[in-house]
Amino acid sequence: MFKKLQNTILALLFALPLAACGGSDELIDYVERPVEEIYNAAMDELQDGNYMMAALQFDEVERQHPYSKWARKAMVMAAYTYYIQNQYEQAVLTARRFVSLYPGNSQAPYAYYIIAQSYYEQISDVQRDQRNTELAQQALIEVIRRYPDTDYARDAVLKLDLTRDHLAGKEMTVGRYYQGRGQYAAALRRFRNVIQQYQRTTHTPEALHRLTEIYLTFGIEREAQTSAAILGHNYPDSDWYADSYRLLVDRDLKPEKHEDSWLSKVWNTVF
Repeated sequence: MFKKLQNTILALLFALPLAACGGSDELIDYVERPVEEIYNAAMDELQDGNYMMAALQFDEVERQHPYSKWARKAMVMAAYTYYIQNQYEQAVLTARRFVSLYPGNSQAPYAYYIIAQSYYEQISDVQRDQRNTELAQQALIEVIRRYPDTDYARDAVLKLDLTRDHLAGKEMTVGRYYQGRGQYAAALRRFRNVIQQYQRTTHTPEALHRLTEIYLTFGIEREAQTSAAILGHNYPDSDWYADSYRLLVDRDLKPEKHEDSWLSKVWNTVF
């Protein structure tokens, strides 16, 4: 979908007629030129795949002709050009500057989308720090909130699921670590976070099973029964439920949902 969105936005940005120009100049020294000439030179560089020179030329449009309609177009194109070079920090800075200066501009949705994409494409393995995942989540939610009926928002909704899954995965990784070291209270907090914040992710069945394990370790049987019952009702064919069921049976217990459990209250609210 992003490729389609790229083509759409580029078509819109290319639509404004441009004056003919000669070859592009390298932006080393300040050389005053007509705005159309600089913008055309930037577009030529972009189409030729000279992305760094294109970005510099787009920046030069704003430097020589600030607050013009060309400067606004060039700023968005500069953000896009930095983005396709994987210069995500510069892309975000440029796009944020655009929306702060021109929040009502017709290209503001695309600028917000570039910010979200820049963070999204830096999402790392769940074993690593998830700061970029959190930033991507925030940026995607911002796109959805501001422009709910756009293609940008529809794409953001799809990507939001992955960011949540990554954040849940990080919680699970840390929770397993604590559980393996016998730090059950710390592990419990992590698994609870998955249920409370990321219920619709792929990590939910395991989180419910881990809660069953830890509650049985603590001797809190009613909570263990409840987590196993919720797991069995929603994921009856999962291996996690089979493991939880076996743990309960070994203690002469069975899955049973207790309505006074925090799990029952959270689950009824979400589902």
